[in-house]
Amino acid sequence: MTTKNFWQRLIHPGEASEADREDCFWKVDLHSHLLPNIDDGVATLDETLICLKQLADWGIKKVITTPHVSRDWYPNSAALILEKLATVRDLIAENQLPLTIDAAAEYMLDDFFMDMLREGELIPFGERRFLLFETGWSQAPMNLSDMVFRIQTHGYTPVLAHPERYKYYHTDRAALQHLRDIGCLFQLNWMSLSGRYGSHVEKQARFLLQQRWVDFIGSDMHRPGDLDTMARLFKSGDMKLLEEQTLLNETLLG
Repeated sequence: MTTKNFWQRLIHPGEASEADREDCFWKVDLHSHLLPNIDDGVATLDETLICLKQLADWGIKKVITTPHVSRDWYPNSAALILEKLATVRDLIAENQLPLTIDAAAEYMLDDFFMDMLREGELIPFGERRFLLFETGWSQAPMNLSDMVFRIQTHGYTPVLAHPERYKYYHTDRAALQHLRDIGCLFQLNWMSLSGRYGSHVEKQARFLLQQRWVDFIGSDMHRPGDLDTMARLFKSGDMKLLEEQTLLNETLLG
């Protein structure tokens, strides 16, 4: 699909022919940054609306958006996240979009996170109280197994965001196997399969699919400019690998 046709469909979604339609077989998008002006995601409600309209056109019925929470960059509170969520829910109702939205968070494993874990100030998602977290980019965390254990003992199910993007795991896949063994689930980024983060990340993403290690697929969308990259996935052979995963996205529809 050309960029011109892509944006025509975004503005006039009902005009796409059935032969040209592209749909998500998963109906819940997990992991995005669609609450305006709260992190490095969308800046305005207009941007939020563009992103949500396209997700709905692709067949997404529910969005669980996950703003960053970290001490150094985005010390967002649960109260602020829920306040922004209410605004976006009003936007969805006003525009009669055929989807719903909930919010959780993408937590950086720092001291701020540990304080919130102890104080019970985290926002999980799903009946199993899934908790989405990320780690630093420069080097592998030394105590990740302990952190996963602490998350579990507080009643949450840990979910590592975009494990394919951490370069230190590209040469240490045994560490990823260990995380699986101790009960940590994995969320793959949709755009990792569309070239957004480079060929090494794309290769690692495909490895995770081949190992059947993907529990959730998520867009990790930050802005309308991501939509063109996201659309490439539908023409990719990786869709078949995705269909072979035991994805938990559908369990989040309720």
